[in-house]
Amino acid sequence: EEERAVRDSVRRFVDEEVLPIIGKHYVEGTFPRSLIPRMGELGVFGANLPEEYGCAGLNNVQYGLIMQELERGDSGIRSFASVQGALVMYPIYAFGSEEQKRAWLPRMAAGEVIGCFGLTEPDYGSNPAGMITVAREQADGSFVLNGAKMWITNGSTAQVAIVWAKTVRHGETAVGDDKTIRGFIVPTDTPGFRARDQKGKLSLRASDTSELILEDVRVPADAILPTSGGLKSPLMCLTQARYGISWGALGAAIACFEEATAYAKNRVMFDKPIGAFQIQQVRLADMLTEITKGQLLSLHLGRCKDQGTFTPQMVSLAKRNNVDIATEVARESRRLLGGNGILAEYASMRHMANLES
Repeated sequence: EEERAVRDSVRRFVDEEVLPIIGKHYVEGTFPRSLIPRMGELGVFGANLPEEYGCAGLNNVQYGLIMQELERGDSGIRSFASVQGALVMYPIYAFGSEEQKRAWLPRMAAGEVIGCFGLTEPDYGSNPAGMITVAREQADGSFVLNGAKMWITNGSTAQVAIVWAKTVRHGETAVGDDKTIRGFIVPTDTPGFRARDQKGKLSLRASDTSELILEDVRVPADAILPTSGGLKSPLMCLTQARYGISWGALGAAIACFEEATAYAKNRVMFDKPIGAFQIQQVRLADMLTEITKGQLLSLHLGRCKDQGTFTPQMVSLAKRNNVDIATEVARESRRLLGGNGILAEYASMRHMANLES
């Protein structure tokens, strides 16, 4: 009952405040920043983190249902919340000091401070072990960061970035191996830090995607996340985000299925609704079957996560499966809509393009 109540409250928010404006933002290539305070009020940022840090303290199924409903609106809305919670708030909670947690988490939960996550680099993509961003320790204990990050959601909106870099200790000259990777809390107004919008996107257009450039960005010693260490730390963050995506993709699929069903009932061809033709009924039945299977998969995964028995492999498989089936649902829905399916007033082609990313 409590899980359904959380789902329904976010569903109302999406229906009333996201869906009326998201098509326009997608076409214009802008993120609807006006939604941020309401999302903070609803408690969607870091919703599965503890209440003592200003978060909602929900279980992982409730968190997943939030991601499902947000992406029913648009992948860009879910991505915004995912990055804020799973990729910025989570590492501060998991690897930060008590002072860092109390300084950042309550303000981020309220949406007063927005964060981004700097791991992926232009030349290395999905191979974070190839990282070349470096943080050199200075004689006074501070660090100077140099490097670039690519495909950074919230990059131009954020006031703070979690930047992952290979550390070089004072007195050393060579860059070490993956074990030297540490996370840093970097305010985006620090001199030498720049975010540059990614231009020309045909997908995730209602999402803020940027390149981060760090040129002699100096941060104090207490900017480091003290218990972060090695590649395992940022990969743990990605596991949290992938879990949310496994639910989120289903939200996009639900939006497409509901749109296709409504259209099939109302669109008359050859003197009857197209939903009366078996070929469209099979399409809708296949969509609903795959969505239901995907929900069962994510629900079971959420229960495992709450029990502490989930693994990163389970999360990756669920995400892979659910994004794949959501992409197929979106394509089939777009086909069922015929020519109308390419218009921005319908959601299926927008979701289809987003899911490609």
